[in-house]
Parts: sequence; C-alpha cells; structure tokens
Amino acid sequence: MTAALQVLARRAGLYALAAWAAVTLNFLLPRLMPGDAASVMLARFQGQLEPEALEALRETFGLTDDGLFTQYGQYLGHLVQGDLGTSIAYFPAPVSEVLIEALGWTVLLAGTALILSFGLGTALGAVVAWRRGGWLDRWVPPLLAFIGSFPYFWLAMLLLAVFGFQLRWAPTRHAYADGLAPGWDPVFLLSVGQHLALPLITLVIAGLGGWVMAMRSTMITVLGDGPVTWARARGLPGRWILWRVAARAALLPSLTGFGMALGYVLGGTLLTEIVFGYPGQGYLLLQAVQAQDHPLMQGIFLTITLAVLGANLLVDAVTVALDPRTRR
Repeated sequence: MTAALQVLARRAGLYALAAWAAVTLNFLLPRLMPGDAASVMLARFQGQLEPEALEALRETFGLTDDGLFTQYGQYLGHLVQGDLGTSIAYFPAPVSEVLIEALGWTVLLAGTALILSFGLGTALGAVVAWRRGGWLDRWVPPLLAFIGSFPYFWLAMLLLAVFGFQLRWAPTRHAYADGLAPGWDPVFLLSVGQHLALPLITLVIAGLGGWVMAMRSTMITVLGDGPVTWARARGLPGRWILWRVAARAALLPSLTGFGMALGYVLGGTLLTEIVFGYPGQGYLLLQAVQAQDHPLMQGIFLTITLAVLGANLLVDAVTVALDPRTRR
C-alpha cells in the first residue's frame, strides 16, 4: 500500500469512528430527554386520540419497551435501509422523504452560493495579492471586509426590502411561484431562478470577503517562495506565474476551508432561508424545532454531521493527491 493510501486509510478510520459516535449519540439523545415523540404527537391531536393510541405511536417512532441494545440494533438496521423514522410535523410522511425534498433546495441555494463565492473570491484574492499596493489592493479588501462585518441576515433583509418590496424586481418568498407544478419546463425553471436570485446574491456577498482575504494572505507568502522566484528568473509570462505557479500553490489552504464549508452546505443557511421563506433544510430545522419534531431534528443533525465528515475526507484525499508533503 502506498504512503498516500495509508494516510487516507488512517483518516477514513478516524472519520468512521466519529460517524459511529454521531449515530450513537443521535440514538441516545431522544431516549435520555424528558418526554418523547409519541407524547408530542398525542398532544398535537388535543384529545382526538384515545390514550391507548400512545403505545402504537411509541412503536411507530421506535420507542418500544425492548432493551436499549435491542432498540439500538433495530435503529442501526433501519438506518442502513435509509429509514430515519416518521416526521411529526409532516405526519405520516417519512423523515427521509421530507429531508430529500428540502435538501434539493438547500444544495441549489447554498451549494451554488459556495461555489460562486469561492471561485470569485479566490480568483480576486490572487489578483489583489499579485498587484499588491495597487488600487485593487487598497480598495477591494477593506470594502469587502466592511460589507462582511454586517450580519448576513441583515444583508438579506436589506436586499429584500429594496429589490423585493420597493423596486419589485424579484419575488419575496418561497422557491417558485404559487400554482406551478415542479418540473423541467422553462416556465418553472425561470420561476426558480427568479426566486433564487436574492438569497443567492446575499450569500455570495456575505462570503466573498473571507475567501478574498484568505487567498490574498496565502498568495503574499507564496510570491516570496522559490518556485515563483525561479519562474520569474526563467522569464515566464506573468499570467503563467500567477495562475500556474503562485495561485496553484496558494490554493491548498483555501481548498481545506472549501471542504469544511461544503460539509455545512447541507445544514442550510437558516436565517437567509427564514428571511426569504426558502424551503431548504435550515428552514426545515426551524419548523422541526417549533413542532418538537424529534425524528426530523435527528435526521437533520445526522445528515449535517455525515456531510461534514464526508467533505473532510474528500478534502483530505485531494490534499494528499496535490501535496506530497502530507503523505509523510
């Protein structure tokens, strides 16, 4: 086994251990807290169900009188099959179905915003560092730092007030217009794009400054290293040195940050989704908390945890492939 595979195998083992701990904690928490999903469900019907129905509801939510280890085995078996239980807020819909629908909107919004802000931010940061001391370096970083100092939900409310309510250039709520059936027809896709514009711009603006500053800082260090000096001594074109030598070497730290952010994409952007009423996973988490929907909250937390671990493992694999020093 090569050194790279040995490193990845060790890290995969650590991530597998962390995933098992997260799954176990996810199983134990609702059983250690006062009350349970069945009692919450019975209370929601406000006397419309007989008390005898409590036992049937407990079985529905996997809260049987079996021993804890037996319940744990049953929980793992259902988890392997993709069965995360039944949602209280969307009863009788399975948690997995509710999550999949929200995940699609979350990936569209947060994933697109992350890719755009990372791509634009790292490219702009590289150019700013390359032209250090110029007008770009004097104006762009301070301006982006100033904008990034505002809470992103404040930016969301500002854009919504100006472009949504005052100018009426963009829709103000939801992911598509009322009355449209989801599909791949142009009318529906156009509506999705119109509803996506404001929350997407909010997230890109809020995240752009961090990527620019991170890339600029790393690039300034790289520009003084041997490979850049050697490339300049050979008389290589400036653009070649900028993008093929300096930016490539400075990209690794930003790539690690991108992997961490990629894992948190599935958590949604809670406050932005609340401001725009966007039906992503962050907005779904708020509804689950308000409805005391324990199974849905468990599914969301587990999805976020596994996504972060998976993204970290992916970044580790890319880092090991690009940087031979990490294989030692």
